[in-house]
Amino acid sequence: MVFDNYRRQARSLLDECNALVAKAADEKRGFTDEEKKALGEKRTSVQTLLEDADSAEAVYRMSQGLPGPAPVSAPAPAAAAPRTAYRSLGEFLTAVAGEAQGKRDNRLWEARASGLSEGISSDGGFLVPQEFVNDLMSRTYDRSVLASRCRRVGIGPGANGIRIPTVDETSRADGSRLGGVRAYWAAEGGTPTATKPTFGQFALDLQKLIALCYATDEMLADSTMLGSFIPDAFATELAFQTDAAIYYGDGAGKPLGILSAPCLVTVSAEGSQTADTVNFPNVTKMWSRMWARSRANAVWLINQDVEPSLYAMAFPNAAGTVPAYMPANSLANSPYSTLFGRPILPIEQASTIGDVGDIVLADLSQYLLIDKGEPKTDTSIHVKFTSDEMAFRFVYRVNGAPTWKTALTPHKGTNTLSPFVALAAR
Repeated sequence: MVFDNYRRQARSLLDECNALVAKAADEKRGFTDEEKKALGEKRTSVQTLLEDADSAEAVYRMSQGLPGPAPVSAPAPAAAAPRTAYRSLGEFLTAVAGEAQGKRDNRLWEARASGLSEGISSDGGFLVPQEFVNDLMSRTYDRSVLASRCRRVGIGPGANGIRIPTVDETSRADGSRLGGVRAYWAAEGGTPTATKPTFGQFALDLQKLIALCYATDEMLADSTMLGSFIPDAFATELAFQTDAAIYYGDGAGKPLGILSAPCLVTVSAEGSQTADTVNFPNVTKMWSRMWARSRANAVWLINQDVEPSLYAMAFPNAAGTVPAYMPANSLANSPYSTLFGRPILPIEQASTIGDVGDIVLADLSQYLLIDKGEPKTDTSIHVKFTSDEMAFRFVYRVNGAPTWKTALTPHKGTNTLSPFVALAAR
């Protein structure tokens, strides 16, 4: 019968809706705009087909002298109802804690694992709603000094890292440029020797930065306090640890830092230099070793213990009154103090004065930072069950390294150049 055909079409559309819902659930995400549109259109079509089936069956039964069929309402597809946004991260975390205690909140997007999982395997967890995820990452990069200045590349779904083909160039001497390219003037005579570039590969795989927090039931009861404390605390710590790895990380399970990189150029201290000082010859020699194309992007990274030495710096002249250092918002006309016209950024991660890393000249656009996007949040009531505490875990997948393999030998001269220059210990 025609009305049976209408119902078969409706069932087919409902199966398609369920497939979209299952796909989103398997991928632990919400619906895309295209999926939302498709679900809405299919649901409308299902309703229309079932209404047409009822009408067609009623006409048929009337023609056969049979009682009319009972109205059939359109079954809703398995799509979850739209979530009402949480007003704060604290309210979201409180809902997560309540869920673990049997208090169901339909706004949560559940992501329980049935087998192997990159989250908590047996406890399950909940993905932070997108609006709060973006806020956490924004706080992290707002608080970072180094990460926010690096060349950042996001790693998409189905990938764990990045592979970038590179030109293997370590010298600008004839025959070494671009890894071996050489051109000859015809007047030099003879047939030119064939040359070719040399290529390499820059590879980075994601590493994990993990933070863990326990919250008592009393703290969870105060959603306002939790919403303020949790994002501030973890955003600050994620930013600090990311910057620390960018500055001095050893590359073992974490980013390779500037101070550990093979491309770092280290300028020797002056022969008669007093211990634990930074003087004018130090910074002029550091500036001379900065790759010329990086000078426009370079910043001075210092420990605050270095600042007294900078205030006393002046270009050598008869009067000794031409300052090399410009304090912020004065002659520098800048929110940053400057040295050779480049900003000076005090950072906590810099070494104390006298040690390598107390002052570094760096072009952070030559540092590649990759990440998987927003930090992942997992929760558990089992870790601290006996003390009545909820555990919140933040996992940020990130890695980074300078894009230079080694320092560069110039076309003329023997002093190597780099986008990263440090001062030796004094």
